[in-house]
Amino acid sequence: MPTTALALRRPSVSARHLPHLVFLVAAAGTLVRLFQLNNELCWSVAPPTAALALLYAAGLARWGRLGRWVRPVWLGLLLSLWTWVAWTLPAPFTFGYAWLAVPLALLALRMPTGVERVVALGVITVLLVAALMRAGDGLDPDVLAPPVAAVWATVLLYRTQQQLTRELAGTRDELARQQREAGRLAERARIARDLHDTLAQEIAGSRMLLQAAERDWDRRPDAARRQVRVVTEALGEHLAQTRGIIHDLTPPVLAQDGLESALRDLCARTGTAAGAPRVTFRTEHDACSLPTERAVALLRVTQGLLANAYEHARAAHIQVTLTYGDEATAAVEVRDDGVGFDPAAVRTSDTDRGFGLAAARERLEALGGTLTVDSTPGQGSRVRAALRAADRVPVGAR
Repeated sequence: MPTTALALRRPSVSARHLPHLVFLVAAAGTLVRLFQLNNELCWSVAPPTAALALLYAAGLARWGRLGRWVRPVWLGLLLSLWTWVAWTLPAPFTFGYAWLAVPLALLALRMPTGVERVVALGVITVLLVAALMRAGDGLDPDVLAPPVAAVWATVLLYRTQQQLTRELAGTRDELARQQREAGRLAERARIARDLHDTLAQEIAGSRMLLQAAERDWDRRPDAARRQVRVVTEALGEHLAQTRGIIHDLTPPVLAQDGLESALRDLCARTGTAAGAPRVTFRTEHDACSLPTERAVALLRVTQGLLANAYEHARAAHIQVTLTYGDEATAAVEVRDDGVGFDPAAVRTSDTDRGFGLAAARERLEALGGTLTVDSTPGQGSRVRAALRAADRVPVGAR
């Protein structure tokens, strides 16, 4: 996303257990009141009330171990005890005790099947209305409405919360899938750029050397053998670079000696082919430390720019300059005296040169860098790739 995924937070322990805590506190409060009254009726109601609280707590504690058919039986026992106590208690107790229907309704929503949930909620509503009518001597809306409304409002809120949780979970999974897909596409683009800037360009150069050696084999055998040796050495470098791509694309020369040595070696190898333009390299200012990822990016971009100049510019001289500037910046400029081109036309084309410049720009922008192209047909080209030694990567480029 890198990527970013949407995390779902589990409700806190207090929020998840609040209805159950209310149930147990209400049951315990009823027991205390019954003991305070200390009459025969209260002592006959106290044991079922205590049994209701213990059965409720035991079922919650072992919820995960209750079988498919045990949960409905357990809820049925709870409803039986609750109804018996509510029907037996004096009216003032019954009105308070009726509110236990709210946590019982939440338990009904946790039943295994939809039919069982609907039946349980219907039974709770009927029992609640019956207990309130008995305690209130009739059908009084002022007495019935608050508890019944509380039960069904709780049910609707719970169902809405479940739906939102499922939607958030689906969104999280979709974002995770999109993030993985974006990472896969970015990795594919990165590998394509690296293959273009390394193996494709080097193999093209080696092919040209072998073609030149074939032409010179009879007339200039020494030059032909020299060109074959250069190709042989280059193939060894290609193998090392291939291994570097496999091992996070860190070139051996760069890993051992740093960016300046890697660029110097690249320029020296590029100018060895017969008929190739002369390639010179220089540095400006004192070197600064570059993270490996950024040094690799500048090296690969330079490699692609040299390949473009070699194949398309028809230049006599290519100048590569590595510049370390203020504020920990590093830039590589590739300047040639070739035929030049129209940058706008190349940007919209699908030529190899256009792909190379676009790939170079994408690679640098992903690290917060820039690629500046200055060229005019007939007047040569100047391309500058710049990166900070350490910078924030744009969010969209991750």
